[in-house]
Amino acid sequence: MKKETAEEKKQRASAVLRILKKTYPKAGMMLRYSNHIELLFSVMMSAQCTDKKVNEVTTKLFKKYRTLGDYLRAKPKEFEKDIYQTGFYRMKTRHILATAEILDTKFHGRVPRTMEELVTLPGVARKTANIVLGNAFNIVEGIAVDTHVNRLTTLLHFTKEKNTDRIEKDLMKLFPRGEWFTLTYRLIEHGRAICIANRPKCNICPLRTLCPSSRAII
Repeated sequence: MKKETAEEKKQRASAVLRILKKTYPKAGMMLRYSNHIELLFSVMMSAQCTDKKVNEVTTKLFKKYRTLGDYLRAKPKEFEKDIYQTGFYRMKTRHILATAEILDTKFHGRVPRTMEELVTLPGVARKTANIVLGNAFNIVEGIAVDTHVNRLTTLLHFTKEKNTDRIEKDLMKLFPRGEWFTLTYRLIEHGRAICIANRPKCNICPLRTLCPSSRAII
């Protein structure tokens, strides 16, 4: 099989995008929140955890911690118990409570609106920042690369990189800026529904003719 040119890859990416848009027209954020601080903390808790589990935890958590002041007064050991089910609860507790302090002292109790400021918060990298900026402020700086996006774009041969920031740069070159925000959610939906890790449903995958890793019999 001959090596794909940059232009051919871009054309294939466009075809993949068209199918994803048609297949998952309503793909979007699944985390539940009522304000920007809850959004930020939900995304921080979602690391290495499903959105469904995070929503189960935050249903109780956000009733207990209603304001930034509640997080500032939180006792770490108690907070660890509150978010225990999301995994990595000690690290997440440190990051969330430290972030609450920074939001209070440096950002006047508000979630910052820029990538540069967001990534200074403990535990916040570009993935989290992209999700918060897009959902809270309709600001699109890049493409949020979670585990699904990482895995699927590697299988599609859209990137060979392992570092998420480099993967993001590769994808930003392939897809138009206006599609960056929703691309993440369409890939996540596809990863959950069809391209499931270790048991992909290649024979019914709408991308099977465009995916170099497809196991489908065509």
